[in-house]
Amino acid sequence: MSASIDQAFIKQFQAEVHEAFQRQGSKLRGTVRSKTGVRGASTIFPRVGKGTAAAKARNGSVPVMNLDHSTVECFLQDYYAGDWIDKLDELKTNVDERAVVAHAGAYALGRKTDELIIAALDTATSEAIGTDAGTTDGDGLTKAKVLLAFQMLGAADVPDDGNRFAVVGWKQWSDLLQIQEFANAMYVGDDALPWKGTQAKQWLGALWLPHSGLTKNGTTRYCYFFHRNAVGHAVASEVVTDITWHGDRAAHFVNNMMSQGAALIDGTGVVRMRCRE
Repeated sequence: MSASIDQAFIKQFQAEVHEAFQRQGSKLRGTVRSKTGVRGASTIFPRVGKGTAAAKARNGSVPVMNLDHSTVECFLQDYYAGDWIDKLDELKTNVDERAVVAHAGAYALGRKTDELIIAALDTATSEAIGTDAGTTDGDGLTKAKVLLAFQMLGAADVPDDGNRFAVVGWKQWSDLLQIQEFANAMYVGDDALPWKGTQAKQWLGALWLPHSGLTKNGTTRYCYFFHRNAVGHAVASEVVTDITWHGDRAAHFVNNMMSQGAALIDGTGVVRMRCRE
């Protein structure tokens, strides 16, 4: 047997972890503003306020918009997901079983990425809560509540530019499927199913996603309608896999790790929909 067989195993394993994370690790990373290659314990996301246009007199000075410039600091944290692989275990030669371990580590870090983004969304304060039927805390995700959130984003001048997203729990996804305008192919056709399945749907100018990790407070699930630029996600280190041999255990230790963080940049671009579950 070649003396370099361990290196081949390590390289293959690292490739499988990276592939699994990119394919199914995180559902929300692509819905927010993301910055990679960060150096340091934190990074800054710039925030620019609204400008106001004004007329000027002939030969007069051009009016200044006096934009409000501010920054949001996003702190990064390190996360790890490790496991042991015994030297004599069939994982050394059985590709399917080895992939199970690789995927488990990638999925664990992917869930952590989504947890960071959800925690940032949870700091938003704008809520689609009213007194009309279908818009109260005691209601599930109704058409009236969705339209209220849609109205609030529009009133706040949040761009309807194809970068709006809505993330809901699976119970709320079932509620949506009872709304004809969401479920009926006459309203939402095949071209509005970007992933060709039940995982995502275009509606009201936004991409709707179901997610099992949204915060639940008692009997209330927090769902969100938001714009990509409202939340920032920073990456100092993408998912990296380190495999070391431990002779005292006759096993390899597989350590998957990453350094990431998330922060709310602009609360006006996020509307929480509280739904009874």
